[in-house]
Amino acid sequence: MKKMIFALTLGAISVGAWAQDNGAEQIARGEYLARAGDCVACHTAMGGTEFAGGLGMKTPIGTIYSTNITPDKETGIGDYSFEDFDNAVRHGVAKNGQTLYPAMPYPSYAVVTESDMRALYAYFMHGVAPVKAANRDSDIPWPLSMRWPLRFWRGIFAPEVKDFQPAKAEDPVLARGRYLVEGLGHCGACHTPRSLTMQEKALNNSEGSDYLAGSNAPIDGWVATSLRGDNKDGLGRWSEEELVQFLRTGRNDHTAVFGGMTSVVEHSLQYLSTDDATAIARYLKSLQPADPGQPAFKPDDTVAQQLFKGDDSKPGASLYVDSCAACHRTDGKGYTRFFPALRGNPVVQSDDATSLIHVVLTGDTLPGVKGAPSAVTMPAFGWRLNDQQVADVVNFIRSSWGNHAPAITAKDVADVRNDKDVITDPIMLGNPSIDKLHVK
Repeated sequence: MKKMIFALTLGAISVGAWAQDNGAEQIARGEYLARAGDCVACHTAMGGTEFAGGLGMKTPIGTIYSTNITPDKETGIGDYSFEDFDNAVRHGVAKNGQTLYPAMPYPSYAVVTESDMRALYAYFMHGVAPVKAANRDSDIPWPLSMRWPLRFWRGIFAPEVKDFQPAKAEDPVLARGRYLVEGLGHCGACHTPRSLTMQEKALNNSEGSDYLAGSNAPIDGWVATSLRGDNKDGLGRWSEEELVQFLRTGRNDHTAVFGGMTSVVEHSLQYLSTDDATAIARYLKSLQPADPGQPAFKPDDTVAQQLFKGDDSKPGASLYVDSCAACHRTDGKGYTRFFPALRGNPVVQSDDATSLIHVVLTGDTLPGVKGAPSAVTMPAFGWRLNDQQVADVVNFIRSSWGNHAPAITAKDVADVRNDKDVITDPIMLGNPSIDKLHVK
């Protein structure tokens, strides 16, 4: 009898240990998936506690503040059942029955599998510390602030919630990449143009070449470029290996991350496994160009030779030599994976120059990450270059070394400089005094 009791006790201990280990694995998997989905980026205010909400996101209808998604029972999601959690993430319906603003990208999350949702739920309930942080009302004027019309928006534009399934005979690597890009990664939320009714023009590649063709309007002063195979302003010139390097480190031989994409690399993409980064890169490289007529980039050394000989007569050339050439070089090639190349850079050649104007005015920091620990900062030039000078140097960059992009005017620069939603504090434009420099 004692032997039987002893055996049963050992069995109970073994089952309990198995359950505990299995729970820990589920939480760890959920943490990885939360990283892949970059949940922290939207649900963490500047300087705030992770996932406690409060980040203000500018939209055409006003500012939307993200909610507290820690497991606090009063101000967070601590009293959410799995069904409540799933309804919010994949269906866009809050626990109180209200439709969420589509700033929460539930149209993309509709394809996330239930097993991944359960792992995410385990992580947010048991792997995240509860934080008391009252949710802030969104700053949206009436009548746009009314939630009930969103039910009709959701009914028209949000897809049916259905676990992702690979296509018949689809390469497993491509299928995994497609799942991460269409679902958890919600890349289309920024990189797909939107209609007047604010829905993405395509939620996947089967809905047309608008998918991931680049934003048709700046987001917080940055333009999301095409992730398709376009030669000029897309990924047409990038190899799969170069794209993997960019995803995991924020830099490669063609460019370096800046603006809104910085936090995506810093908080999400650097944590991807090599297999998942490769899957995403392979899927993106499978996308045909949105504009097949774009010619292949052809380097032109004419300007580089002129500058080498001391000829800076081209408009904007002397400003470039004084302010930019030390890092980006007179041939526009920059320094590999440190100071990004401007020659042939998709951001430089984009029809919309907002991103380039923005980074010249305010500078930016390339963050140090696991695969590339050195952070690199570009200083702000807005404090010492006027609007015409910024326009001149931007036009020089966009028309040199083989680059071909439309010219901008001083008014275009002024529009960015005076946009209070973009330049929220004049100190972002820099200052000649060291003690007054803006620290990000």
